[in-house]
Amino acid sequence: MTPNQDLTLVLGGAGKTGRRVVDGLKAGGQAVRVGSRSAVPFFDWDNEASWDASLDGVTAVYVTYAPDLAIPGAADAIKAFVQKAKRHGVTRLVLLSGRGEEEAQACERIVQASGLEWTIIRASWFNQNFSEGAFIDMVVNGAITLPAGDTPEPFVDIDDIAQIAVAALTEDRHAGEIYEVTGPRLMTFADIAAELSRATGREIAYVGVPHAQFVAEISKSGAPREVAWMLDYLFATVLDGRNAHLTDGVERALGRPPKDFADYARETARTGVWNAAA
Repeated sequence: MTPNQDLTLVLGGAGKTGRRVVDGLKAGGQAVRVGSRSAVPFFDWDNEASWDASLDGVTAVYVTYAPDLAIPGAADAIKAFVQKAKRHGVTRLVLLSGRGEEEAQACERIVQASGLEWTIIRASWFNQNFSEGAFIDMVVNGAITLPAGDTPEPFVDIDDIAQIAVAALTEDRHAGEIYEVTGPRLMTFADIAAELSRATGREIAYVGVPHAQFVAEISKSGAPREVAWMLDYLFATVLDGRNAHLTDGVERALGRPPKDFADYARETARTGVWNAAA
């Protein structure tokens, strides 16, 4: 693709990965349309009638599905979107998927069978879940209270994901690739708490809790039903050791090692986002 020649739609363009992809594309001189409920034209996964205006004139799409491709109905939505994207003349799709999720892999197969150029970014849990996602308040309050046990996970940095997405949207060499991306080491949630303690200079503990208690507390907190379902699914199903191995996806895509959690923690701590309330 040539800069300024094509228009890229970034779904979830105001979200954790999406806004970084938007910034990366713009920095490279690419024309970008943000796909979100607050954008003009707006995009809403639950309102198929909104998709046409967002797809008008678009040649490439970064596809994210919120809150997760494992949510019931996601595959139907992805199938309908891919079909509509083809009718609008889209030629390239980059899908953000999840490791160890059978439902997400079903969505991958829909994209792979689309007849379009495609790239899959199959990601492990994000570092930024602790600073921009569901666990930030736990870090601020000094206790990561989750039903994670001692199962290790190779947490990956969203900046790495976004850089791969930008490359896949703008460079031909990534077509047909499945990049399964992880960080450079396996970490338990206790390891995460220790790194966050070092980065912030204060004690942050990991406190294991029974799964049922965690789900009940999430429900009582007023979290959206989809988010509560997703967290229940992830801790009950995906965090069972199936993803407790490293991959070379970041290095294959970008030619460098992935960012380590300790580097992420130090950089994020300097922003003050984890400072406890006075």
